[in-house]
Amino acid sequence: MSAEIEKLTEAYLERVKRPMTWSGIPLKEMYKPEDIKDLDYPKYLGDAGEYPYTRGIYSNMYRGRFWTTREVCGFGTPADTNKWLKFQMGEGVGGLNVIFDLPSEMGVDSDHPLAATDVGLGGVALCSIKDMDELTEGIPLDKVSFSLISADPITLASYVAVAQNREVNIAKLMGTIQNEPLHSRYCAADPACYPLDLSYKLAVDIIEYCTRYMPRWVTGNVNLYNLRETGITAAQEIAFGFAFAMAHIDGTLKRGLKIDEFAKRRAFYCSAHIDFFEEIAKLRAARRMWAKIMKDKYHAQDPESWKFRFAVHTAGCSLIYQQPLNNIIRVAYEALAAVLAGAQSLHACSFDEPIALPTEESQRLAVRTQQILAYETGVGNVVDPLGGSYFVESLTNKIEEEASKILEEIEKMGGALEAIKTQWFDRQIDAASLRYQKEIDSGERIIVGVNAFTVPPEKERPVGAHRVPPESAQLQIGNVEKLKSTRDQNKVRLVLEKLRQDSGKGENFNLMPAIIEALKAYATRSEILGTIREVYGYPYDPLELVKSPFSTH
Repeated sequence: MSAEIEKLTEAYLERVKRPMTWSGIPLKEMYKPEDIKDLDYPKYLGDAGEYPYTRGIYSNMYRGRFWTTREVCGFGTPADTNKWLKFQMGEGVGGLNVIFDLPSEMGVDSDHPLAATDVGLGGVALCSIKDMDELTEGIPLDKVSFSLISADPITLASYVAVAQNREVNIAKLMGTIQNEPLHSRYCAADPACYPLDLSYKLAVDIIEYCTRYMPRWVTGNVNLYNLRETGITAAQEIAFGFAFAMAHIDGTLKRGLKIDEFAKRRAFYCSAHIDFFEEIAKLRAARRMWAKIMKDKYHAQDPESWKFRFAVHTAGCSLIYQQPLNNIIRVAYEALAAVLAGAQSLHACSFDEPIALPTEESQRLAVRTQQILAYETGVGNVVDPLGGSYFVESLTNKIEEEASKILEEIEKMGGALEAIKTQWFDRQIDAASLRYQKEIDSGERIIVGVNAFTVPPEKERPVGAHRVPPESAQLQIGNVEKLKSTRDQNKVRLVLEKLRQDSGKGENFNLMPAIIEALKAYATRSEILGTIREVYGYPYDPLELVKSPFSTH
């Protein structure tokens, strides 16, 4: 036995004596028929493609078609990201997945002084219709599925405006807008950027608009993944995400839409963490739970409304910068878990994610990981190959039971919005994060390369690192400044005044049409959001980052 293994802490050895999943679910040494003796096959499992969809939402699953291969992309100027998107398409990705920089997510234009150091870092800058036009240049919008990882309506409105300017029928657009501002309060930006009532109203605006005019577009991708990155458990991931999803449904129903009009165009964005069997069981449990919620709670009649459609992102928080090549192994196992669980879309992290944005080489490897799974391993040849496993079915039941208890607790509070107002989610996330870190610090939870099996710090990185072109930020800032100085200022003033008037017509008045028209007149993100915020009483003092320069106040 090596000296390093001997140094493993007593806490970890104790954990081995009482094994449990990474979320803390106790595990037996062996599972037998009696562990699932009460499992009624038609009631709790059913064949794939049949209610409650535990085994998959399609009868033939990957025999019909493979999952959509996606890789998150976004950095620098829209032109920088456009080149990378075309690189991804050349490597065989099945759909495009774009993330936006922090100023854009906070509603701040690139030319604001406080945005300068973050322009194009961690995502692409998007301030105007001109930026979206450059981002999508040369990409056939009616033939490519585009996933826009953004929580506000400006991003989708920019995409729609560009399509209309190119005379593309928006009814043919395929893709997803994340449209999940509730989770953003914990995972993306300062909650001051997302006033609860306003962000919630705008999210429902998107659902209503897409339902009426964009039948092939997914109106929201409830982000369970980012929630899981905070350190919460598998059961909490399901329960928190479902609580947010139900809040969006409730708001849309109040708007007057029927459940079967919009439910089939809702989706989820889930994590595939490192505990292989727990993640598979979690996603199977989620599929069954959502079917029951849609059928029993919301009385949806269309079976398409019962289906839990989900994309998976392998767990970025499971990757570490020490010995980064080990992350290739982590990502492969997590991607395998996602496929065995029946994901419709998959993003495999690049192994250098803890160091920087991916290089061409690392992102190509992430794509190849998915392609090897699809075309070489045979894991897609059989539907739900782990179905019927004593262990997997027992664990699926246990996670559903725990998630249901948490969701019931949230509903007793009055739902997700009330739980947000009372900071219940904050306390749960803080407690889970602290528990997770304590387990690592004590050695009870082993992270290879961090608290066990370490090597001396690398003097040089074993891999290269992606660098955002140093001139990108200044180029983007200059482009925004030029746009603002050369456009028809009177036209901008008029469209923003129309937006102001519409914003005062109540929470049920949809602002998407006015936002689209404002973008076509070259109003920018901060001007549009600033106008809406002012009407709703949120000028974002004291910095006034998103106050409209055309304000009449």
